Amino acid sequence: MTDKVLLVEDDNDIASLIQLNLSELGIETTHIDNGKAAMDSALNSHFSLMILDVMLPQISGLDICRQVRDKKPQQAIIMLTAKNSETDRVLGLELGADDYMTKPFSVRELQARVRSQLRKVALLNDATQHKECEEEKPLSIGALLINQKNHSVMFENKVLDLTATEFELLFHLASHPNQVFSRSQLLESVWGYHHSGYEHTVNSHINRLRAKIEEDATTPKIVQTVWGVGYKFSPEGVQ
Repeated sequence: MTDKVLLVEDDNDIASLIQLNLSELGIETTHIDNGKAAMDSALNSHFSLMILDVMLPQISGLDICRQVRDKKPQQAIIMLTAKNSETDRVLGLELGADDYMTKPFSVRELQARVRSQLRKVALLNDATQHKECEEEKPLSIGALLINQKNHSVMFENKVLDLTATEFELLFHLASHPNQVFSRSQLLESVWGYHHSGYEHTVNSHINRLRAKIEEDATTPKIVQTVWGVGYKFSPEGVQ
């Protein structure tokens, strides 16, 4: 099945460049250049991935990201931001974007990011369609149960509503209890790339994951920070 990507970008030159290079990957792209039409399309149509510019006419990319994440928690989203707009990058990630890229960007890097997100979407879709096939034993640690086969997570008998990227991040950390990972290592293992300057991606996803799994996200007991090094999963926190 052909992957469908919704590209929301008001600069037609940039949009044409992105469409051309995604077509090389066999991806079908729908381009919309304003926020209002993009919001309607995102909420009422199915896309494997959204590539979403922040600065848009009528409705901002940040507002679209917020509403789409609320209505369609599993939707994969890559944000496009201006090079000097760190606030927008952080806000986009905190609102639920899976990844972001700053303009100008490398076409090859964009293709790699898109492929990485589409792989996660494919795994999630495959898990959803084959819930009955439980060949792989779930990862069970205390009150936490992670089922990689159907991409489900239960903690203290409650189902956690995680995005595909949040699931991959939790599964990677929990599969290596007490092992400390730097942000660069997590970028490479979970997002599939290693580029300096994108550490906010890891920070924001850790914050979002803590908000869903920790009793008090300000004093995390499960996904802990090792200052000056990175993050680790503490089994004691889920006992």
